[in-house]
Amino acid sequence: MLARHGALRGIERDPNTPAPVRRLARIARFGARIPRVPNYATAFQQIGPAAIKLGQALATRPDLVGDEAARDLTRLQDALPPAPFEQIRASVELALEGPLDKFFAEFDPEPVGAASIAQVHRAVTTNGRQVAVKVLRPGIEADFAQALDTYEWAAAQVERMGGEAARLRPRLVIAHFRQWTTRELDLRREAASASELREGMEAESGFYVPEIDWSRSARRVMTLEWIEGIKLTDRQALIDAGHDLKALAETLVRAFLRQAVVDGFFHADLHQGNLFALPDGRLAAIDFGIMGRVDRQARLWLAEILYGLITGNYRRVAEIHFEAQYVPAHHNVEEFATALRAVGEPIRGLPVKDISVGQMLDGLFTITRDFDMPTQPHLLLLQKTMVMEEGVATALDPDINMWETSEPFLREWLRSEFGPETALADELVRNWRTLRKIPELIRRIDHYYPPPGAAPPSPPLPDVVVVQPRRYGSYVFTALLSAALAVAATLLAT
Repeated sequence: MLARHGALRGIERDPNTPAPVRRLARIARFGARIPRVPNYATAFQQIGPAAIKLGQALATRPDLVGDEAARDLTRLQDALPPAPFEQIRASVELALEGPLDKFFAEFDPEPVGAASIAQVHRAVTTNGRQVAVKVLRPGIEADFAQALDTYEWAAAQVERMGGEAARLRPRLVIAHFRQWTTRELDLRREAASASELREGMEAESGFYVPEIDWSRSARRVMTLEWIEGIKLTDRQALIDAGHDLKALAETLVRAFLRQAVVDGFFHADLHQGNLFALPDGRLAAIDFGIMGRVDRQARLWLAEILYGLITGNYRRVAEIHFEAQYVPAHHNVEEFATALRAVGEPIRGLPVKDISVGQMLDGLFTITRDFDMPTQPHLLLLQKTMVMEEGVATALDPDINMWETSEPFLREWLRSEFGPETALADELVRNWRTLRKIPELIRRIDHYYPPPGAAPPSPPLPDVVVVQPRRYGSYVFTALLSAALAVAATLLAT
């Protein structure tokens, strides 16, 4: 499908492409009329909804896929063909268990956006509130299940090759992808995620999460506060409206760091189609179907790794990789630190526009191969989101220095986490939990070591041999059965 829409033309022409891959691409497009301009979005759309999610992520990185491909792929974010309104109306009424006019005074039949999993309609509730109504596409569950079955089969075939393919652990990657998409297909889970993120982001005044209308939400329908803003996909409209693009980019970076590092609960689908600039300069997010979680220990490691790369402390970054068991223990920490320095030093302190992302990724991939680092599927969602977030921030402000923007936030958070106040607080919590165990510990001691004058412990029961009465009938039956089996075995042998 990719080949027939011209999406593999770049791979065919790349001199670094292995000859067998180039031949495969030519065979795949054999007999098809290839468009003059590659049609990336249509190719991903026809492959299926799971492929559309990949296309949405690639659209945020023109530095990886090229400006032409990125512009075309942005259509996958919210400009796919919508489902007919009659199907949407029936789905809403079935989910909310009532006619449409019972819940909405107005409901626009034309969607304001249609993506891979759902489409969104503008509406007015019966109490006069402007809302956005998100409705799952009809039959989307079956489409995703079929696609994921295919990916699981393909991953199993690839992993059987062993070597480098096995190190990348494709089956485990697809298993995690199935978990993410399964959650995304239940809009009640998405509503809960939006509510939780809204509470967590109250500390970040520049980032806004809309409020959920729980009375008009169900498994296939979610209603939330209408956002009046400009999508980040429309850079010129943002400029015409007088928005400070540099400030928006910095807000996005800070909001992501607060979600991923401080709270451990982050929006994992931060492409331009899900982000709006509000009239007051704040940044608003929608579409909370894919969310990620990071436990406290992993957040500490993440923050130390990022801060170590910013400050050039490659030794500490290497130590964390060994502590987290991302690198097998038989390798040398100093050698790993040197390898990190070779990748980090050429780009440290540079604005993103001056960084060769291709060379950086090639260097990082070489490190993972040389040091036998297996893929960490539980971190893939975080890594994917970091790549997308950097791409969106760079599109807003090409001169942004991700290191300088992140450093103050990370430094302050690490100081608070590793400072004396936090150490004292953690010690007090541990001591309090230990003190709470003392009463139960004393009761157990009393049980096993009673004080003088208390009733003596019960004597141990003697070992008694249980004598079974003889049953000659059962002996006879067992002997006959054994003889029959022996005769049968002899006949089979001959």
